[in-house]
Amino acid sequence: MNGPAWLLAAIGMWSVLDTNSKLLAAGFGAGQVLFLRHAVMLALFLAARAIRPGAGGTLASAYPWLQGLRAMAMLGSAAGFFLALRSLSLAEGYLVHFTAPFMLLGMAALFLRESLPGRAWAWTAVGFCGVAFAIVPSLGAGGAWQGYAWAFFGAFNYAVIMTINRRLRAESSLAGVILWPSLLGAAATLPFMLAEWRTPGPADAILLGLNGIVSAGAMVAMSLAFRHANAARLAPFEYAALIFAVGFDITIWGVVPAWQVLVGAAVVAAACLASERARREAALRMA
Repeated sequence: MNGPAWLLAAIGMWSVLDTNSKLLAAGFGAGQVLFLRHAVMLALFLAARAIRPGAGGTLASAYPWLQGLRAMAMLGSAAGFFLALRSLSLAEGYLVHFTAPFMLLGMAALFLRESLPGRAWAWTAVGFCGVAFAIVPSLGAGGAWQGYAWAFFGAFNYAVIMTINRRLRAESSLAGVILWPSLLGAAATLPFMLAEWRTPGPADAILLGLNGIVSAGAMVAMSLAFRHANAARLAPFEYAALIFAVGFDITIWGVVPAWQVLVGAAVVAAACLASERARREAALRMA
């Protein structure tokens, strides 16, 4: 499989994960769902290492504090979208998620000292205007602003993850991608899980376990995608997530996205691709 194929596989699994989480959100707290997700991921990783010693690469890191920060950002992103999807449709949540590349531009300029052209910033403004176009009518009609706030929180944390990934390009082992987030995520959510524990029935237990399995699979597929192709080639395929979101919204919940959401998502996607192209062209001129 090549890079885009791995990325589409990862996006499909993330969409299944988000759909599953939205179903679980109706009866379980974020602490319990996220703890079990990370615990299952950790168990799968340890089992793989037991069966095949050294599977996934080295556990050592020259930047342990960055690994820890990335793990906490991954937890923040997961928690943000879990809480957002309690009141938002998948399509609405993904619309806000698409703003993460814009936040990444700002973080790259601030923390990685990347020089960005004016066109990239202009397209960023266009992208946020697309989000505003989509969500203002909903908010004006009494929509759940808390859901959008949590979605932006999740997108911000996702941008932090991508920023750290750029800094840790040399440390891309699957062991680091799965072990540290699952270990630290389980430890951080354990107190919340104990406080809000609800014994699941057989069907819910399967869904709770599936969260960890699908999450681990998505992480592996995403890592393999970026091993086979660069970010520029993969960027256009990321917006296939909206197709999955709309499909699950209609199939499971019977929710058809408002036309403003679809138009806003198209504007955001186009602006993201244009800003990334402007950034690449500027980098090539400076090289």
